[in-house]
Amino acid sequence: MKTRITELFGIRHPIIQGGMHHVGYAELAAAVSNAGGLGIITALTQRTPELLAQEIRRCREMTDRPFGVNLTLLPSVNPPDYPGYVEAIVKSGVKVVETAGHNPQKWLPGFKAHGIKVIHKCTSVRHAVKAEAVGCDAVSVDGFECAGHPGEDDVPNFILLPRAADELTVPFVASGGMADGRSLVAALALGAEGINMGTRFVATREAPVHDNVKQAIVAATELDTRLVMRPLRNSERVLNNAAVERLLNTEKELGSAVRFEDIAAEVAGVYPKIMKEGALDAGAWSCGLVAGLIHDVPSVKELIDRIMAEAHGLIADRLAGFGASA
Repeated sequence: MKTRITELFGIRHPIIQGGMHHVGYAELAAAVSNAGGLGIITALTQRTPELLAQEIRRCREMTDRPFGVNLTLLPSVNPPDYPGYVEAIVKSGVKVVETAGHNPQKWLPGFKAHGIKVIHKCTSVRHAVKAEAVGCDAVSVDGFECAGHPGEDDVPNFILLPRAADELTVPFVASGGMADGRSLVAALALGAEGINMGTRFVATREAPVHDNVKQAIVAATELDTRLVMRPLRNSERVLNNAAVERLLNTEKELGSAVRFEDIAAEVAGVYPKIMKEGALDAGAWSCGLVAGLIHDVPSVKELIDRIMAEAHGLIADRLAGFGASA
């Protein structure tokens, strides 16, 4: 399937694996790229730029196809070594970067000088328009359904995607609620040029996370996520568990007086224990509403092949049938 996204990134299928903390390692990125999508290594999961360069080398040993690196730009009193991470990306010869968080404008000239394409994650049309204006090559439009941070506008993809199509000239992909061929065809119909999947890729055999995490996603329904940190205007969609219930109770009790320090035990530094050890109640961990559409743990290739077969079938049969004369 050819779209502007497949042409831009040199991939076979318009499917991107989004950057995910303590999930986006070489194993998963290579599996996605080998299956024809665009795999993404998560930079900040690697503690240092040197470790990121090592992870990129490891990925290159597993695939000869394009893959990218996610670089999330976070506000911080003690920020990560962003110049070091950028240098590691550039020197490693990576040709695609997914940025998220703050405006990536500061880093774009360095990427552009080395022929690196940048796709920026946005949760609103205004941010997507800004990303295009500063020179991003593509945009990932994240609807309210998405795992992690959906922004504060609460606009779902059925509205957000066509609004983005109205305003953007660069290609964009749909993120949030994407799981199967129906998702892909719907995203294309609403103006996107492909899809970005996070939660769906966690529930695959190659995802380097504990099986407890995968089985929890399979067991969950679309009713089992919660939004935390809303009073802090840093909303995060997570799978409900004991830690999340404690966090929500704290937010309810303290109201507008809640501070990050009051909930830090449930959100800070919990991912290694959850993702590696399978201690699901150790803290809050990101999961999208799309959990309601996830019922198995296939290989990445099986998943992508299934999505593409279903999408082609929908386009050729069901949708074509509506255009047939009576």
